[in-house]
Amino acid sequence: FFFFSTARCILSFIPYSKTKLITMSSEEEVDYAIENVDAGASAVIPMEAGQVKKGGFMMIKGKPCKVLSISVSKTGKHGHAKCNFLAVDIFTGKKLEDMVPSTHGTTVPIVNRSEWEIIDIDDDGAMTLIDEGGEQKADLNLPEIPAGFGEEIRTAWDGGENQVMVTVQAAVGQEQVVAMKKVDN
Repeated sequence: FFFFSTARCILSFIPYSKTKLITMSSEEEVDYAIENVDAGASAVIPMEAGQVKKGGFMMIKGKPCKVLSISVSKTGKHGHAKCNFLAVDIFTGKKLEDMVPSTHGTTVPIVNRSEWEIIDIDDDGAMTLIDEGGEQKADLNLPEIPAGFGEEIRTAWDGGENQVMVTVQAAVGQEQVVAMKKVDN
């Protein structure tokens, strides 16, 4: 039992007795619950190690890192040139190293940066931010790395007397303030 509707151009390989075709002209009223769902997008993408460039990003030991330098060794007796990566963790600033054959796969994190204005900073360091579109974010704290950067932001904001913009960097489910600038009115 195959069902084919030329009006809707639908070909279904499900037995007709188990299907229910609802069109816009159906008499029945159907309630739909439409939810925002992640389309299965990953926080990382695969890439050949030889394609990663200096200044780019890659995952080393499960941490998103910015590549500082790459040195490529010549092909050895096992037939693979090796890429030696020196990189820094984008959230902690720690240096990490990794050696991967240039033709082997590695993962590259999807890193997003966005600008937010500080609305409020609590005594415990929790920040309330707003973007250009009016969307608010209240799930970030003042950064602890590098040392003193959080207090520098608090001082620049001065209890709401000054307008301060912060750059929030997000990758692999983590977010952190990585830069700030005081806006002159």
